[in-house]
Amino acid sequence: MNFEELAEWYPILNFDPDQNPIINPPQGEVLPAKIVICFFKDVVEKVASEYQSEIVHTFRSEGGLHPVYEIEYKGERIAFFQPGVGAALGGALIDETIGLGARFVIACGGCGVLDKDIAVGHVLLPTAAYREEGASYHYLPPSATVEIEPGVLDVMETVLLEHKIEYLKTKTWTTDGYYRETLGKTAYYKAKGCLAVEMEMSALAAVAKFRGVKFGQYLYAGDTVVPEGWDKRGWVDRTDVREVLFWLSVEACLKLEEES
Repeated sequence: MNFEELAEWYPILNFDPDQNPIINPPQGEVLPAKIVICFFKDVVEKVASEYQSEIVHTFRSEGGLHPVYEIEYKGERIAFFQPGVGAALGGALIDETIGLGARFVIACGGCGVLDKDIAVGHVLLPTAAYREEGASYHYLPPSATVEIEPGVLDVMETVLLEHKIEYLKTKTWTTDGYYRETLGKTAYYKAKGCLAVEMEMSALAAVAKFRGVKFGQYLYAGDTVVPEGWDKRGWVDRTDVREVLFWLSVEACLKLEEES
């Protein structure tokens, strides 16, 4: 079976590189070049409140509003927002931020871990994401993974080292179906070098690569997805590491622009 026949059977493989779609993201210099995509709504609201942040834009979906806040940090403009959950919405919103001016984007979020010995709250730095979601295949040709640029990883590691943060470098497994994280799949992706499983990164990275902007993501270890069973481990209550990850992302955005 050749590739064209495969695409007939598996439409997700039918990538179209056309740069002129019927609908384009909004365009304009509305947002700063540096954007933090923060999956922690509690942190976004806390920082926005403490800094009395201005809402500079609002994304809208049927799920509600996604306000984009702006602060000044070390003399630089930084915007941040919570993008909902999942690759489809996250991919669309990062595309819109790029259309509105974003050039350096760092995301921060939580993840499941495939090794029970990784403590809850431990910081992970993903080097690549396995593409077991749908959105990335509309932005890049079919492949197993989407890689993070080495220069971006260098900057993100530098920030972690400067702040004496212990971390693990790893690949991550991005999936649309968290109720389909089976024993077979978790074993497969762990053997491929994944310590993490989450729902957005491969899509965010694919959109950024397609649009030619710098992107990376910090994660922290949350629940365990292991053969011994699922353990939530109270990961959403780790307010300490969640806020730390936000500020690490801000620092990484600043350094990305400096190094570019």
